[in-house]
Amino acid sequence: MRKVIGVGETILDILFKNNQPQIALPGGSVFNGFVSLGRLGVPVVFISELGNDKVGQIIRHFMEDNHISTDYVDCFPDGKSPISLAFLNESNDADYVFYKDYPAQRLEVALPPIKEDDIFILGSYYALNPALRERILELLKYARERKAIIYYDLNFRSAHMHEVVKLRPTIIENFEYADIIRGSDEDFFNLFGIRDMEHIYKEHIRFYCPRFIGTQGAGDVVLFTETLSARFETPPLTPVSTIGAGDNFNAGVLYGLLKYEIGHNTLPVAGKEKWEAIIYCGLDLAAESCLSNNNYISKEFAAAYGRQA
Repeated sequence: MRKVIGVGETILDILFKNNQPQIALPGGSVFNGFVSLGRLGVPVVFISELGNDKVGQIIRHFMEDNHISTDYVDCFPDGKSPISLAFLNESNDADYVFYKDYPAQRLEVALPPIKEDDIFILGSYYALNPALRERILELLKYARERKAIIYYDLNFRSAHMHEVVKLRPTIIENFEYADIIRGSDEDFFNLFGIRDMEHIYKEHIRFYCPRFIGTQGAGDVVLFTETLSARFETPPLTPVSTIGAGDNFNAGVLYGLLKYEIGHNTLPVAGKEKWEAIIYCGLDLAAESCLSNNNYISKEFAAAYGRQA
């Protein structure tokens, strides 16, 4: 059975509305999507790190409750598990403040088994961090050797714009390993100062990776591959919180790749009909995650969605 393998941060998100704390939830860019995939019954392997503290215990128990193995989560004795404060504005978009205390040695875990046609996902600053780069490259090379589909979610936030010149070569290196790149108009504005998705694909992505999915908030999703370009309308909704929207869009796309049996060899020849079905899996999960203060789809939604033909 195919599985999804991911590497990323695990963090406790404390959500604020009108400067008052509302809820505390385990989160992280790849992590949020893995909770949704776990609830959908997809086999997932998550590579991460947590402190040996109360926050770490809360997150590990949450992972186990949502069918995410902790076998490849490094439990470091020094330092503390990370925490983020997410402040929602009037549009329910979040502004973040992070608190982190990592040890010098990080991600000291074994490589998980990866087989052909598995999917490997990475993204955000975690995939760029110089302290983790050697380990991330090891995982990327291993996933490529095993003929997994490599999915890279740029997720480049404005907090790192001051490092953009230093980080750009690492981003390009991730592009070179990727089979699919996903990014938002905000990511590319932070990185290159432009939002035009066709220009971004032709000038900054196509040379490294032929497949690009671009999201634009409530706007259309754009897709570029070797053989097609397409736009897909995002259904209108009034969000409660958009914190997990992009992460769950990724989860839906990965779910669609599995559901519609797109593997390493069939990915280059997938047509518009298959891609449309895959993209709308992403939009379905993103929309569901926006309807509550949770960072993931509900268990009830997952049970119903998984039963669909």
